[in-house]
Amino acid sequence: MLEIILAGGWMMAPIILCSVVAAAIVIERFWTLRPSRVVPAGAGQQVQEWAADDELNVEHLTRLRDESALGKVLAAALANRHRARDVIKEAVEDTGRHVVHELERFLNTLGTIAGVTPLLGLLGTVVGMIRVFSAIMVHGVGNANELAGGISEALVTTAAGLTVAIPSYFFYRYFKGRVEEYVVSMEEQAIALIGAIERGSLVKHAQAKAQAALQAKRPAQPAGADGAAST
Repeated sequence: MLEIILAGGWMMAPIILCSVVAAAIVIERFWTLRPSRVVPAGAGQQVQEWAADDELNVEHLTRLRDESALGKVLAAALANRHRARDVIKEAVEDTGRHVVHELERFLNTLGTIAGVTPLLGLLGTVVGMIRVFSAIMVHGVGNANELAGGISEALVTTAAGLTVAIPSYFFYRYFKGRVEEYVVSMEEQAIALIGAIERGSLVKHAQAKAQAALQAKRPAQPAGADGAAST
């Protein structure tokens, strides 16, 4: 392996560096984009129950916000639950943009590596071919060692660049797809929560209206009733 790397020349250094960075990003994204850290099962249902039963407090919101990406989005809706629907929706969208940015962290770097490493391999190929033709000009075609060195450099760098680029592009598309799935799931659960908040507000409004109507229908006590009772 070391002989192959040395045969690729100095262009192997940036290709190897890109491979190390790509591997680190892939491992980190696998750890960060776990379902339990992004959209834990049952979180949306639990929050809807809290909202319906009016059991929300600062402790619940803080815990919800710190547990997962979905929790941040739902906490934004719950923090504005007493406001109009448009305000709640705007808060959810603003928080969602920040959450998506966090979910897509390092993916642009991974996509850049997938696009750059083939170019680095191509550059190594060009450099190797230049060495081949330079050796032909100086030594002619009779010196096979000189020609083999340049051809080896050209082929090794091309292969190395593609070896890094192909898995990098695969994981880039894979993580982008996973983030899109998470975003759709978070949108669905946020819409369901907003609906639950609206239903809870309507129920409270109806109860308050019914109570006010009962109080209005209650017969007024005669003015002299208190005095008569006291005597």
